[in-house]
Amino acid sequence: MTDTTDGYPPHPHLGGRNNALRALASWRMEWPGSPRIVAVTGESGSGRSRLLIGFLMLCDPDSRKRLPLDQLDPATVPPELPAPAVANARGLTSAQFLWALADHYGLTVDRVDDVYPALAALGTPAPLVVLDVDQAGPVRSANESEALVRDVLNPLASLDSMRLVLELPRALASDLSEGLPSGTVQIVDLDDPEWADPAGLLLHAQTALDPQFGAPELSFTTDPELRAHLATDIAQQAGTSPLVVQLTAQCLFTAPDGFVPSDAVQLPASVAEVLDWHAQRLDADPQTLRSLLAPLALAESSGIPVQLWPRLVNAAAGQDMAADIASGMELVSPFVDLLEEPDDTEDDLDGLDDTDTPDADASDGERMLLRLAHPAIGMEIRANLPQSRAAQSRMAVTLLESVPEQNWGLAHPYVRDNIASHALAAGLLPQLLTDPGLFVHADPVRLRSAIQDVPHESLGAPARTYLRTAPLLTRNELPPLGRAALLETAFLEDGLADYAEATHRLGFDLPWQTLWSLPLPGTAEVTVAELPVADGSVRPVAVLVVPAGTPGAWRTGVINDDGRGGLLVHDLLQPHLYPPADAALLSRPSEDDRAAAPLGLSQGSDYVRIWDRAAGDPVAAFLSDKPLVGVDLSPDGILIVATEDAVKALLIRTPATQMAS
Repeated sequence: MTDTTDGYPPHPHLGGRNNALRALASWRMEWPGSPRIVAVTGESGSGRSRLLIGFLMLCDPDSRKRLPLDQLDPATVPPELPAPAVANARGLTSAQFLWALADHYGLTVDRVDDVYPALAALGTPAPLVVLDVDQAGPVRSANESEALVRDVLNPLASLDSMRLVLELPRALASDLSEGLPSGTVQIVDLDDPEWADPAGLLLHAQTALDPQFGAPELSFTTDPELRAHLATDIAQQAGTSPLVVQLTAQCLFTAPDGFVPSDAVQLPASVAEVLDWHAQRLDADPQTLRSLLAPLALAESSGIPVQLWPRLVNAAAGQDMAADIASGMELVSPFVDLLEEPDDTEDDLDGLDDTDTPDADASDGERMLLRLAHPAIGMEIRANLPQSRAAQSRMAVTLLESVPEQNWGLAHPYVRDNIASHALAAGLLPQLLTDPGLFVHADPVRLRSAIQDVPHESLGAPARTYLRTAPLLTRNELPPLGRAALLETAFLEDGLADYAEATHRLGFDLPWQTLWSLPLPGTAEVTVAELPVADGSVRPVAVLVVPAGTPGAWRTGVINDDGRGGLLVHDLLQPHLYPPADAALLSRPSEDDRAAAPLGLSQGSDYVRIWDRAAGDPVAAFLSDKPLVGVDLSPDGILIVATEDAVKALLIRTPATQMAS
């Protein structure tokens, strides 16, 4: 069965797809017997995204006002219901996707695993449309789309409260039905005869060739009869792919000379054939075209900076392609888009202000990105790229060489945020993960995703420290200054003093310096105090309440119900534990002393903020990856932080404390 219109005009955005629209409208109206889950699939370029955009136009109250609903097939038009929620998976990790759902539905949850029971408890059906599953994740080679289906969409599909429409690759669509009752999932494969739309594809070809809709005025576009015959030939050759129709038309517009519209045998039937056909029509080697597009096919994110493209072409090809690049714009233009690079500004966190840091963007003028016109082009090129790992390796080296003075704060955003993804695809990522500057400046979501794809045993100690700290960096969306501060502490905690020192040489005015860190399970409370020592001086100390019997603990004579009654006394300024002595020697600050101190603190379950008492301004914000069991602040600005398994001391860096230290 092919698509039928029953005499109704087509959807103005789609030009067809009535059968698929009927299935989606049935899902939205929750008709008895309609599936709870609709999986829209097909080859890349089959029109999945366009179909769902057209469907969502029929659901959105504002869009409905601009559509001729009374003229369309009633079975394709949902009633006036609230528009379903829409989630785009493009670039998101599974955890980010779940947090986005929690935000949309107003769920009060502390962990991503809590999202599922919270959704199950909604009480009313929750319609959700998920777009671009095939483009999930910030790192392509990490295969996040498979993880999203396995770890997120399959569990969501098992919830009776969720009604889902999912756009996903064919290979992943079949997994949704496993373990669900028959009839729960409907597969709408746009390449299958039941859902294919040859009439709509023909209309698409006719529109693409029509000067009224933007086509250039050429002999085969201005002559109605010639245009109609050519549109028919293009649509028939393209099979079920709107993308092939569009690319074929763009190639003809780019190089119309010498084209004979009556020779339909020459027209391409796939993305691969479009590439070869276009190159041959320009008397170029098809492999040259693929080489020019290879960096874009291997690119991450939204594309690569125009100024880097020539160098990356040479790197991916492993040879000098300068002559081909200089003459190749006509060759590549049907397959690429040029777009303005998005703004790269980053938000600040109280106490972690990023002003005047090396990451401040001082770009001269508008920056442009080059990207492939459709992901299917990249899939075709990658599938036939010889020695892909070697190409990625050369690209990673080229990106590394482009960093000015090896200062990651001066690197182009694409380089600093995506070099790890290229190194991962090349099998070289562990060797790259030795530079504190990269840890600080690279986008933490992308860097974390890349590192997580490397076997843990292959990672060096700095990378393991980064990986354990990364959830703090990503969850709080910290700017580079905030990342540097937390990593400085984490490196010292893990015995990487050289890396902690290196963060202070990155050009940031860090809000603190971590003085020491002590692994100490069972700590219940911390306070600052003073202790007279043998040379007659008085030392500032941290007093830690620990379980009785802890080696080196002072006896207090009082054992709490939880077994804690010992004290460890640690020097406040340096790593040194004082041997047991009389606890009466300890002198803690009075309330007047604390009130007179220039700094004050406020705390939550996993954070501490330090304030300038006089100005009322935040000075620093420390975030913990574990619940805090105790904090205290000495009058001269040293913060003691205790979690269930460690205690650390941070010198808060203000002009006064830096002078004192």
